[in-house]
Amino acid sequence: MNKKQNILSSALKILVEKGVHNTPMSAIGKAAETGMGTIYNYFPNKDALINEIYTDIKKQEKLIFENFELDKPIKTQFENYFTIAVTFFINNPNYFQFMEQLQASPIITTNSKKEGKKSIAPVFELLILGKQQRILKNIETEEILMFIGGAILSYLRWYFNQTEKKQTSLKNQVTMVWDAIKE
Repeated sequence: MNKKQNILSSALKILVEKGVHNTPMSAIGKAAETGMGTIYNYFPNKDALINEIYTDIKKQEKLIFENFELDKPIKTQFENYFTIAVTFFINNPNYFQFMEQLQASPIITTNSKKEGKKSIAPVFELLILGKQQRILKNIETEEILMFIGGAILSYLRWYFNQTEKKQTSLKNQVTMVWDAIKE
């Protein structure tokens, strides 16, 4: 791992542990076992570092949809999307905790948000196609995405607070969300 990746990885861990707003750059330097000068060579300030972590997570999220099976029925594609998205964050709990802290934060720049939207482009297209084929409700695509995102967020909050993990709960969530958006 190169120095920059080490800083990003260490920063993610400590930002999740202590909180985005409660973590000074000096703590990030200590966690990364590097000097402040090295950190500032890569990032002009903490906000820039946070935005880089955000866009890195979004780029990784985008990769999980690269093999999105466009030849499958809309319902199957949606079920796969929802399951893949939830599983991505279950397998990367620090990503979830980091993103949850930044849900409505002004720290994330417009450019970072624009880059982040690329990660859900296949889903956006899927929803448009589903509406065109009258499989999905004729509601603004952004609103449907907001609903789906809220369901994923709520499920993940619930999941990470459970002591006993139930395999059927994700399948039930997929079914309920599908039932809510289908025509």
